[in-house]
Amino acid sequence: MPSDLSYWIISAPLKDGDPSLMLEDVRQRLPGVVVGGWEIPELKAGTLSSLLTLSDTLPKTDSTFTTTVSKTLDTIRTLLNDPSQLSQHARVNDRPAEEFVIPSAAGGAGYWRWDRGRWGEGRKVGEVIEDLAREMSSIDAQQKQRTGDYNLIKGQLTNLQRRRVGNLSQRSLVDVVKKGDLVEDSEFMETLLVAVPKNLQKDWANKYERLTSMVVPRSTQKLAEDDEFVLQTVTVFKKVRDEFVHKARENKFIVRDFKWDDSALEKQQKDITELASQEKELWAELLKLSRINFSEAYQILAHLKTIRLFVESVLRYGLPADYAGIVVRPDPKTAEKTLRTLSGKFNYLASASRGPATRRGKTGGATAGGDEVGGEWAGVMEAEYFDFVLFELPKVLV
Repeated sequence: MPSDLSYWIISAPLKDGDPSLMLEDVRQRLPGVVVGGWEIPELKAGTLSSLLTLSDTLPKTDSTFTTTVSKTLDTIRTLLNDPSQLSQHARVNDRPAEEFVIPSAAGGAGYWRWDRGRWGEGRKVGEVIEDLAREMSSIDAQQKQRTGDYNLIKGQLTNLQRRRVGNLSQRSLVDVVKKGDLVEDSEFMETLLVAVPKNLQKDWANKYERLTSMVVPRSTQKLAEDDEFVLQTVTVFKKVRDEFVHKARENKFIVRDFKWDDSALEKQQKDITELASQEKELWAELLKLSRINFSEAYQILAHLKTIRLFVESVLRYGLPADYAGIVVRPDPKTAEKTLRTLSGKFNYLASASRGPATRRGKTGGATAGGDEVGGEWAGVMEAEYFDFVLFELPKVLV
């Protein structure tokens, strides 16, 4: 059963040389279901062997293209962080994706057209696929590079911001500790900063002077507290520092690594300001690029689906390549009924699709020729099968 979260792109042999006849017939059979025309271009099919190779390799290409489209859409969704805005940005040629797939979808009058200006007509199938793959690869590389740049800066900014708001055992102390809280310029002594769990404050008061030798009595002072910790100072001789840190850890007291720097607070604020500015700029650039790339990638994916329609139609119905295409937007509530209606409409193709000269292929594809096709062609043989050729183009859910 094809997904009701996708458009169903279908091809079948032409009747009377007029694609509009099949379109109108399907529309009459599917009242209330949006149906549009889908142009299948005239291309050079090549040899049977080359078509079989394409039929076997195109699913992987299709999957790669779909992944790029999906990732680009996810990037837009993540950047916006507001589902209500997605429809304004996830557009194709600056219009909703559905209007690209089925122009004038509200009335179902539209016809999707092959972009001859970009992808030509009458070209070899393999050459068109190579061009599509090259463009999609470029889009994917751009997205990865720009997304990586943005995530790097955003990660650095998030880390700095997190250090300002974490608890006293983790957060930066540059805006908590004052210079006068520390013993300065002493050759033998230094002040340590210790994050003491709130439930261990009495333990600290009773134990800190005896954790090691050479601890200055009554040197502890409370500098700050939060919901979990109290920040205490203690003055010790430098020679016992490491031992004191070890003993403190054994008692669940956390000695913070801190050195006074007159410019630390100013530097932290400057770094956050600069990173926030960079993050905002890269966010805008990535959103703009993702909008452009999503539009391009979705169009490329639609053209690849059309190539697959052409290849599988030639394998199934033969030459000349006179096929009509339609696109159906299934309603989730009636998708099964819609599929049954389509199967009934095209059941006259059963003999052409399943006769001795054909073999079942992926999503409606087929091979032609002898009784057995195996080995390197074995992958072409396994899939859901219909009397008509059908491929799915994901809907853009906004």
